[in-house]
Amino acid sequence: MKAAVISFPGSNCDQDAIKAIVSTMQIEADLVWHAHTDLSSYDLILVPGGFSYGDYLRSGAIARFSPVMEAVANEAQRGKFVIGICNGFQILTEAGLLPGALRRNESLQFQCEMAHLVVENASTPFTANYHFREEIIIPIAHGEGNYYADEATLDELVQNDQIVFRYADGHNPNGSVGSIAGIVNKKGNVLGMMPHPERAVHTLLGSDDGSKLFTSMLTTWREMHGVR
Repeated sequence: MKAAVISFPGSNCDQDAIKAIVSTMQIEADLVWHAHTDLSSYDLILVPGGFSYGDYLRSGAIARFSPVMEAVANEAQRGKFVIGICNGFQILTEAGLLPGALRRNESLQFQCEMAHLVVENASTPFTANYHFREEIIIPIAHGEGNYYADEATLDELVQNDQIVFRYADGHNPNGSVGSIAGIVNKKGNVLGMMPHPERAVHTLLGSDDGSKLFTSMLTTWREMHGVR
């Protein structure tokens, strides 16, 4: 298994993501510049957090047009694992790879804290090593993490079991509708989430609850390919 971590002008969590992948999954991870147009050699594509293009216009709106995003969409269509974290989640929604949108936090303030989450779907490639309704702690750091979708889209997300993470009761830091913290596409191979699992892979960081997200992908990939 091999991973690509996309880097845009303004990305600041790309190195964190590479270190998390290497330390938890023990696989090769490459930093891939946004001008790259071929991702066919990778099994996992991670779109990291940060402030791509300075978050001008709105978060992810410019990065969505980077040359690499066509390649990301192509590999997602082929069933490769794609995960967007924080700004990466915003980019994936702007690109139409995930439904909904991310708006300014309800408080209109940048939120940086440890967030309490609940695993709503433990049957995805990203959550196979978690338990259903498991409570975990993952840090957040965002100003536009307020997830929004209209009622029809929300109903569809619920019916298709696409809501993967919610903020725990009483812990919604940004006003996200339905306390949604992370969702997958209908196919289940593309995940977007606002919290930063790459910053929660060791107890020295305050939590290692994010490590199981990375090992889940490795476990699922090995099962899919018959690799021990």
